Amino acid sequence: MATGARAETIGGALAKAYLNNPDINQQRAAVRVQDENVPKANSGYLPNISAEGDVGRLRTELDNVPGAGSSGGVGNESSTTTPRGFGLTVTQSVWNGDRTGNSVRQAESAVFGAREQLRNTVQNVLLSAVGYYMDVLRDTAILDLDRNNVEVLQEQLRQTQDRFNVGEVTRTDVAQAEASLAGARATALGAQSQLQASLANYRQAIGDDPKSLSPVAPLARQLPRALPEAIAASQLEHPAIVAMLHGVDAAALQVKIAEGALYPTVGVTGQVQKRYDYNGTAGEQLYTASIVGQISVPIYDGGLSYATTRQAKEQLSQTELQTDLQRDKVRAAVVAAWGANENSSGVLRAARAEVQAAEVALAGVREEAKVGQRTTLDVLNAQQALLNARVQLVTAQHDSVVNSYSLLSAVGRLSIQTLGLAVPEYDPRIHFDQVKNKLFGVRTPDGK
Repeated sequence: MATGARAETIGGALAKAYLNNPDINQQRAAVRVQDENVPKANSGYLPNISAEGDVGRLRTELDNVPGAGSSGGVGNESSTTTPRGFGLTVTQSVWNGDRTGNSVRQAESAVFGAREQLRNTVQNVLLSAVGYYMDVLRDTAILDLDRNNVEVLQEQLRQTQDRFNVGEVTRTDVAQAEASLAGARATALGAQSQLQASLANYRQAIGDDPKSLSPVAPLARQLPRALPEAIAASQLEHPAIVAMLHGVDAAALQVKIAEGALYPTVGVTGQVQKRYDYNGTAGEQLYTASIVGQISVPIYDGGLSYATTRQAKEQLSQTELQTDLQRDKVRAAVVAAWGANENSSGVLRAARAEVQAAEVALAGVREEAKVGQRTTLDVLNAQQALLNARVQLVTAQHDSVVNSYSLLSAVGRLSIQTLGLAVPEYDPRIHFDQVKNKLFGVRTPDGK
């Protein structure tokens, strides 16, 4: 876990993930998509205005018209006109069972839910980034241990062969040393493959190749002080739960929207029209203007509105049950994360003690082997025990950090603000304010 002058810190890596991770960016786009449902719902308050125009060619021929002949007798008459006109129609809904107002409130609830889903996505990405960061540190350290173990076993094999040459040990001892060396080389190759996988995961989550990564300390100050506090905070703050609560609001409003179809609707329609060459008469013009109030009272639609309302109520019940299920999932995750984080310090202490004891044991076995009180196999076993202890220590250090971040995520507080990352925060309210009252234009605020 060596560091350099320009070593990457966990804060820098998480900042890169926050800015560049495609999962976060696509969820930000999903929030912007949801924002547009608010002006769509608000359109129900505004009039619909349409203009129309038409133009045509009319040829009229009359036969046997008295007095139309050249000598005043019966003859034919014909005319060609261009009937044309234009008009403007304005339709305004006055009341539609409050479906427009409920649709606006439902769209806003969906926006709030999408923001919470974004916050949950950020949590998951940051936690994954921490895990991949620590995986690289762990796998790098394990690979170094395995390579060092190969070097030690190479020296052990050389010494064993020298002792065999002078008759101090048997061919069996040499074979045991050769077998241990071969196994160590295979283990080192496996560790190298695991490190390559961790490097690929790191780049996928953070968007950059790891250079020299700095060690990371477990979180402490940001974590709740007791398990009941952690559970209570998660039930109030976890974005997955808050998103589901907004989903309950949207489902309740959908019931009101469905019930609105059973109420009368009131509207007003205004129309202005101008016609030229009216009724095929050249030069004749017609101008009309009208305003009409309308009321429509639903009586029976085959049971469609009633079934839709009942369905919306069942969907509301389903969403409420899903919210309760999400609460239970979050609570279980907090309890599990709390236990894992609490045990991390004990596991770390035990791993350090195991390494110290294994180092003492190996040194003693080597000294005893020099005077013939231990065999080559005893030395190899002690060497392997020390390697295993060091690998467990590296793994315990990895788990200690990841468990602390996992607990913060389970509570719902893993964010750039809590971690104090030096990165500008994405504010979804900016786009919402830009489009909520936008009445014209097809270009998005970012210019597309």
